[in-house]
Amino acid sequence: MAGSTFYLEQYLDSLEDLPTELKSNFNKMHDLDKRNRDTMVQIDSSSDDYLRKVRDLSPSKRKQEMEKIQKMFKKAKEMSDDKVQIAIQTYELVDKHIRKLDADLAKFEAEMKEKGRLSQTESEEETEQEEEKKGKKKNLKDPKRKKAREEEKKQKKTKNSKADVSVTQTPFGILSVPQEVLDMPVDPNEPTYCLCGQVSYGEMIGCDNQDCPIEWFHFGCMSLTTKPKGKWYCPKCLPMFKKKK
Repeated sequence: MAGSTFYLEQYLDSLEDLPTELKSNFNKMHDLDKRNRDTMVQIDSSSDDYLRKVRDLSPSKRKQEMEKIQKMFKKAKEMSDDKVQIAIQTYELVDKHIRKLDADLAKFEAEMKEKGRLSQTESEEETEQEEEKKGKKKNLKDPKRKKAREEEKKQKKTKNSKADVSVTQTPFGILSVPQEVLDMPVDPNEPTYCLCGQVSYGEMIGCDNQDCPIEWFHFGCMSLTTKPKGKWYCPKCLPMFKKKK
């Protein structure tokens, strides 16, 4: 189980700074929330004061008072926007670690399956060698028996190579999905992404169309190895933005 220990140690190391980052983000959000509430109290007070004395104010003074209240509203909105941005960053921070864990689990399971296949192949080869020895003793000049064994070996190799990758048919073509991901137990509450309709794993890229119904896509399904520069649109949204240009 050395492989599982390696992945576990790596993942725990990546989590080392997570509690500190989360605590810092939550403290910032709490501070912004408190300042925003104080600002809203000031706005209520200033608005009541303005309504009481508005009849006695000159037009220029009324304008000054209104601009003062509007500035407070603008300040409150900016603080609310900052709080939302920190909340999004916090979500993405946690989601990044979840995706890494999913990817590590998929790799680990793939390695375990590969080791299992190798062990099975070695056992089969040993059995075949023993059978061959027995066969030679019985009939050293039997070409039909030898040919049948070679055909059987070819069929087993073809079967193993096809089992490595599964494909999903979509309106945009055939997308390859790692078999280890398909074999992972699915949490019914976990959201699915991409054109392949699978859970998040490995590297993901977000569509820059804010109204995209899917939002997130797997690098592999989009034939990407690195994040492209500038804005990126998924196959569903790209035709619409091409028309706009």
